[in-house]
This record gives sequence, structure tokens and C-alpha cells, in this order.
Amino acid sequence: MPGHKLGVLTFAALACNTVYYLVAGRSSEALESVAWYVLLILFVLEITRSRLTTWPWARVTLRLGRALATLAIAASAVLYVREREWLDATNLFLWIAVVALLEAGVRLPAVVAAHHKIFAVTAAALYVALGCLIVVWLIIGQWMNAWDATLWLAAFGLLEISVLRDAEKISNKIKYL
Repeated sequence: MPGHKLGVLTFAALACNTVYYLVAGRSSEALESVAWYVLLILFVLEITRSRLTTWPWARVTLRLGRALATLAIAASAVLYVREREWLDATNLFLWIAVVALLEAGVRLPAVVAAHHKIFAVTAAALYVALGCLIVVWLIIGQWMNAWDATLWLAAFGLLEISVLRDAEKISNKIKYL
């Protein structure tokens, strides 16, 4: 969330939440929190086109980090289902869909640009569903889950805005060709 003070604050708050889940959360929560935080760092590096992403050894390391984080998220999903933590499982599956959209935006910007409205509406629907989960957590008194979900919503919302903005720039270039 480069250039955004809100992004920096969100990033720092998410680091604190990750530490909280490592210390006080269930193993499934700790694993998921660390995995998503690693993916967030890797997304920011890619979106900002960090110099790290241009070095061959760094690209391999980034891919390995993404693969390990993805495996950890899949393991968390299995744990949530086994624990019958249906809100956590639903939240995780919605986030997987959000990340799939972000991946498309980062890896296939021309496709996203060509279908900008579909991607924007889909992203909005996913974020609304995630917002509904925050309300449910508030209603049942799970304050930390609601707070954590709110921070993740802000973080990925900022990333989504960056990705969609880049896709729109590409779309405008295509129109002029």
C-alpha cells in the first residue's frame, strides 16, 4: 500500500494481529494469519514492482514463499472445517476468491482491463460478503475476529484499488491503439 499512510498503519496493525494470533490464537488462526501476512508482503512487493522482483534468485524466493503461504492457507481451511469453525472457513474461502481476483489483476492486467466492470462488481460483492461476516462477528461478540477482518478488508481493499487503477491505465492505452 505504497504512498498511503493508511496502508502503512494497516500493515503495522496486521503485524500486531499476527503476533496476537501466534500467542493467543488457535493453531489454525496462527497459521492462517502468518500465511496471509506473508502473501500481503509478497503482493505489495509485486504491485510496487520492487527491485527485488527483478533479481532471478529473489523471484524464486518469492515464488517459494507464495507456494508455502498457499499451502498454509489450504491447511488452515482444512483445520477450520475439522474444528467446525464455519465463520472462519467461510471467511477464508471468500479471501481465497479475493486473492484469485488480485492474481488475475497482477498477472493478466489486459484481461482485467478488457473486463473491468465484471472484475470490479465481483470484487465489490466479495468485499460486501466479507463485511457481512464482520457484522456477524460483532453480533456474536467475537471482537478480535471482527477487528482482524476489518483490517484485512482495508489492506486488500487498498491493494485492489491499486490493481484496478493499473488495469484501467492499461485499458485506456488499449483504447488509444
